[in-house]
Amino acid sequence: MFTGIVEELGEVTAVENLGDAARFRLRGPVVTQGAQHGDSIAVNGVCLTVVEHEGDEFTADVMAETLKRSSLGVLAVGSRVNLERPTAVGARLGGHIVQGHVDGTGTILERTPSEHWEIVKISLPVDLARYVVEKGSITVDGISLTVVEAGADHFTVSLIPTTLALTTLGLKKAGDPVNLEVDVVAKYVERLLGDRARPTGDVAREAGE
Repeated sequence: MFTGIVEELGEVTAVENLGDAARFRLRGPVVTQGAQHGDSIAVNGVCLTVVEHEGDEFTADVMAETLKRSSLGVLAVGSRVNLERPTAVGARLGGHIVQGHVDGTGTILERTPSEHWEIVKISLPVDLARYVVEKGSITVDGISLTVVEAGADHFTVSLIPTTLALTTLGLKKAGDPVNLEVDVVAKYVERLLGDRARPTGDVAREAGE
């Protein structure tokens, strides 16, 4: 589990095409401290498994489904990425519960700078809109953010200088894709309420008679 608090801005140092997958080598001096084979590291919000680790770099394999459902497929040598290690048991939950399972991608639509912050408008797949609410949480490229405005096909977030300086959102421009993960609690609530609405047990049998 992650919290959406980016630990460092890393860099892609190599990309190997494996046909139905890809292998990335990434540099991240902070997240590689103590890293071992099999560890998890979130890369732009996607939970990846460490295959190899040497110095301040690690490699991770990305299967075709992940490349299709996320923006990792557009990464190239030199691309900057948000990196975060899983949260430790007992640590402070600085952001919100993030699984590292991307639900879809959005596109940066507009950037409106202000004196002390910047408003960013991002497109939202229609099938995810029901999980996004004003003042709720959403993960954008692995960053835990608070929704300012929630529309039918877009949402906005307000970025402070620290977020702009220390994450990829300070580098993204209009037209760039971003990974989105909605609040998992909202999805569980929807499922539970849906199950409650369906007849079960004796009620279901009686309804069929």
